[in-house]
Amino acid sequence: MRIRQIVFVVRDLAASTARMADLLGLDAPYRDPGVAAFGLDNAVFAFGDQFIELVSPVRAGTTAGRQLERRGEGGYMVIVQTDDFERDRLRLRALGVRTVWEIALDDIRAVHVHPKDIGGAIVSIDQPVPAASWRWGGPQWRVPPGARGRQRVVGVTVEAAEPRAVAERWAQVLGLAAPVASGTTWRLALEGGCVEFQPAEAGGDGIVGFTLAPVDASAVRRAAQAADLVLEDGAVVVFGSRVALEDR
Repeated sequence: MRIRQIVFVVRDLAASTARMADLLGLDAPYRDPGVAAFGLDNAVFAFGDQFIELVSPVRAGTTAGRQLERRGEGGYMVIVQTDDFERDRLRLRALGVRTVWEIALDDIRAVHVHPKDIGGAIVSIDQPVPAASWRWGGPQWRVPPGARGRQRVVGVTVEAAEPRAVAERWAQVLGLAAPVASGTTWRLALEGGCVEFQPAEAGGDGIVGFTLAPVDASAVRRAAQAADLVLEDGAVVVFGSRVALEDR
């Protein structure tokens, strides 16, 4: 199981899309009309063979809108890719885990886990067919050539009032090995990446950061400085989230 797509919630989609493209040097995003069913508009950027999505509510009463009111802009959702959707679906049922949305198409199956039954974030478990495909990236998506195709979403950081309990729950729900402690942080390993759980501050439980491995981390930092984005220990604070950068 691996991270395939990360999602930010933002207020101004057009301005945020331009900012993300400039910051990471990304091509024009895919606009998925299907998210209208959730009361959202979006922009999905390819990042290697993974994806960075921005969503913004277009009507009242959405989950994304409630998060903006409660926590502001920032990390919203993680989509993990599985190689056995039916196995995972049966595990969710055996654990009594509720789901809020499910779809089965010719080229992908997906289920959104109820946030209260996993904690910390909205999590979707998806299995594309074939495994290298990704419907949510748009019909024209292909892995970019060269170094741009080797960019990676490496990690997600979640804050929780009880980080150990939430990390253990994620491991149980996703069928992963038990998380490992490092000080007050708990690390859950995935294929090619991880999710880290740390003690929550005033904002409560939620995604507070991501780790990316772009083509040129130094260039991203220079772009962040030019855009007056805050830098912390070499990381960039964008849309309320701390985005750590790894050199490839």
